[in-house]
Amino acid sequence: MRSLVNRKARFNYETVSEYTAGVILLGSEVKSIRSGDINFGDSFAFAKPDGIWIKNLHISKYKNSSYSDHDEMRERKLLLNKREINKILKLIDTKGMTIVPLEIFLSKGKIKIKIGVCRGKKNWDKKESLKKRDLERESNFKF
Repeated sequence: MRSLVNRKARFNYETVSEYTAGVILLGSEVKSIRSGDINFGDSFAFAKPDGIWIKNLHISKYKNSSYSDHDEMRERKLLLNKREINKILKLIDTKGMTIVPLEIFLSKGKIKIKIGVCRGKKNWDKKESLKKRDLERESNFKF
């Protein structure tokens, strides 16, 4: 499995800080993620009293699973230590800040999610990032 990047989040949000978290998953969910049947374009994370949870992370049902299927859109708990959770909670208390999943990858056999505490970009910021990307593309182009 290669890492899956949330390009929509990188375009719509400015990342203030990033954290790597584990996820509590079922066996059929892990197999689906390894086969690439995942969509996290509209997903976001939120805080509950017992930790940080991720919502709208769509993991398709595994094709070869038996009777024990999983709910595709269930909330999943992120595994972070208390120090990281407290830092994230302090950051999202600021107006306009949210927690967005940026990347899903495999590390030493474990599924990890890179989350970012982000601030939404304005339209002119999005246009600015498009201009920078076009300039970089033109400068790397060779005849």
